[in-house]
Amino acid sequence: MNHALSLTLLTFAGIGAFALAAQLFFVLRRHWSLSRAPAPVSSGRPPAGISILKPLCGVDDDLEANLACFATLGYPAYEVILGVKDTRDPAYQVAQAAVARWPKVMRLELQHGEPGLNPKVNQLITLAGAARYDILLISDSNTRVEPDYLHEISRTFEDPEVGCISHPVSGIGEQSLGSLMDNLYQCTTTGAGQIAAKQAANQDIVVGKSMALRREVLEALGGFYSVRNVLAEDFVIGRWVTRGLGKRAVVARAPVYNVSQKKSVSAFFKRYIRWCIIHHSCIPTPVYLSQSLLNPMPWALLGAIFEPSLRALAVVTGVTAAKLIHDVTVFRVLRPGQPMPAMTVPAVLLKDVLLFVAWVNGLFARSVDWRGNKLRVMAGSKLIPPAGAPVQPLPTPEEVAGAKPEADSEADSKELLVG
Repeated sequence: MNHALSLTLLTFAGIGAFALAAQLFFVLRRHWSLSRAPAPVSSGRPPAGISILKPLCGVDDDLEANLACFATLGYPAYEVILGVKDTRDPAYQVAQAAVARWPKVMRLELQHGEPGLNPKVNQLITLAGAARYDILLISDSNTRVEPDYLHEISRTFEDPEVGCISHPVSGIGEQSLGSLMDNLYQCTTTGAGQIAAKQAANQDIVVGKSMALRREVLEALGGFYSVRNVLAEDFVIGRWVTRGLGKRAVVARAPVYNVSQKKSVSAFFKRYIRWCIIHHSCIPTPVYLSQSLLNPMPWALLGAIFEPSLRALAVVTGVTAAKLIHDVTVFRVLRPGQPMPAMTVPAVLLKDVLLFVAWVNGLFARSVDWRGNKLRVMAGSKLIPPAGAPVQPLPTPEEVAGAKPEADSEADSKELLVG
């Protein structure tokens, strides 16, 4: 029995190592092709106006510098609308200072009402209503971008069949072990997965850290109000754009950089415990199971534990080496000019063990701790309020648009869902 189980686990890990090699090939191929591609040529059309919707919740690592990046993009027709739930949020003063510094680019909006259970979407409902332009760009508060970011979005939307644009994710800024693991994950799992899906299957994966939509497309989907009670609003919107409206969802060339500096290991682990539950709610269980191929080291270790042998040791060594080569190479390629921390190799190993535990928990768990409540996550990441909680009637979109900011007696949420 142990022999058969060990052989199965070791074989699974070996297949995972080959999958990692394929993913690394696609990342390197894209890097090589972009490095040799000619600079994009303007069509001569006037740049489209873009409204950047940036919900804030608490003070992210180096938030002032993140906002400064978006205030100085050098694009002729754009605005940045900052959102906070209320004036008690620590981000409120940072946002006020940014608006005072860049009044021609930035505005600040307080959230109107609380129509749903997803705090990020609650803010997006308000921000979209205040936007001047017809391209709406959701941008997480912990991100930075390259100078050509908005120009590429405008050029891509010249194709009328494009309904949604997302960006490959990378991670920068780590000063702690938890942030190093977080940035490794953003590069080697999220970003590499987006690139490989596009290169191998021409599939564009939408990630909500940076997601641009035409206003008409968003309105056809029912607006942000339609996703007020789901956690993975980016996944749901991307699926509706492609399957419901028959439009294209495109992953752009330019990356968006996740800025994580001082996250603790505990915060990293709790984030991905929650994320695995949400992710499993959005995809079939067989797909969720197969995705663990890309984290093969724990499977190899389990195989060796069930039946220790030289063969098992060789597989563990080979699979671990393959994962380290994959992660270190992708980490370097997707964040050019960034240093390689000395702790990168042990961080990869610890990250993979913690992610495996989070993945196993995601197989069975269906509830997340959210703003002091335990909420049940249903199919498509739809949230169900805790049992016994008072049910408040949800306002209509018209009521949301005309609502006045209300004081909230609860402590401010520190957990705005960011991709």
